[in-house]
Amino acid sequence: MGTEELAHLEIVGAIVHQLTRNLTPEEIERSGFGPYYIDHTVGVWPQAAGGVPFNACEFQSKGDPITDLFEDLAAEQKARVTYDNILRMVKDPEVCDPIRFLRKREIVHFQRFGEVLRDVQDHLNSRDFYAFNPSFDIPQGPRCDQLQCAGNGQEAPGSQGVQNDQGMQNSQGIQSGQGIQNGQGMQWDPGIQGDQGMQWDQGM
Repeated sequence: MGTEELAHLEIVGAIVHQLTRNLTPEEIERSGFGPYYIDHTVGVWPQAAGGVPFNACEFQSKGDPITDLFEDLAAEQKARVTYDNILRMVKDPEVCDPIRFLRKREIVHFQRFGEVLRDVQDHLNSRDFYAFNPSFDIPQGPRCDQLQCAGNGQEAPGSQGVQNDQGMQNSQGIQSGQGIQNGQGMQWDPGIQGDQGMQWDQGM
C-alpha cells in the first residue's frame, strides 16, 4: 500500500502539472495562483490546499500496532473526504476520473487496514486490547545459542531461568504460570496465554 500511495502522489502531481503548465501571467493572477507562482513558478511542489507544505509530520508512527493501524485508517478516510470535496468543486472529467479512481483505492486501503486491525485484536486478550504493546512488551523467548544445550541431552534453559535480549527473566519457564519479571519492574501474571495475549498483574 505504501508503494501505491507514492503512485497516488505522482498522479496528483501530474494533474497539477497539466492544469498549470500553460497558464499565462494574467490567468495566474486572476486564479489566485500568484503566491504559489512567485515561490515555485509552475513546478510541482507538494502542499495542502491551504498552503501548508508537506513535511515529515505527515507520517505517523507510534510503535504500537493498534495505535498505528488507527492512524492508517484515519489517513485513508481523510484522503477519501478530500477527494469527495474535490469532486464537489471540479467538473472537468479529465480531473474527476482519476480522482474517482484514487477515491476508490482509499476505500480499499481502509478495508485492508481494518482487516489487519481485526487480525491483531484476534491475537490479543479480548477483555483488554490495550493492556500492553504487542510489538514491544511480549517476551521473545531464548535465543538459538541458548537452546543448543538441549540437543545434548541437557535441560532446556527455559526451566533454569533464561535472560533474553529484552532483559526479561523467566524463573520457571514461560508457560510455568509463575509470572515474568522484566528489567523495568513490570510483573505479568500468569505469563503467555496462547492466542489470548498476555495478562498484566497490578504491578504495571
